[in-house]
Amino acid sequence: MPRRNQRHRTDRPTPSGGLESRVDSGPAGYDDERYLVRPVPGSRATKTYRCPGCDHEIRPGVPHLVAWPADELGGAEDRRHWHTGCWNGRGSRGITRRWS
Repeated sequence: MPRRNQRHRTDRPTPSGGLESRVDSGPAGYDDERYLVRPVPGSRATKTYRCPGCDHEIRPGVPHLVAWPADELGGAEDRRHWHTGCWNGRGSRGITRRWS
């Protein structure tokens, strides 16, 4: 019987119960922009958000990512919720919705 390839989870829970953040390039895909990115599992997604990458809704129960500037100036008001595919494709296309 062939061996089943198992997908390894990279978003391991931290001891505090949250998920680990990683640092990525920003929405424009430039390396000089640094953003903290944290996955949001579907079980924790309880509100509707609008993805700035495609301008579509992220419905409750849909796993997605939340990103905010990594510098000390970024706060809770700077967090944006993205579809995982939109965040991963941000370098090959521009953002649809401009943040004000």
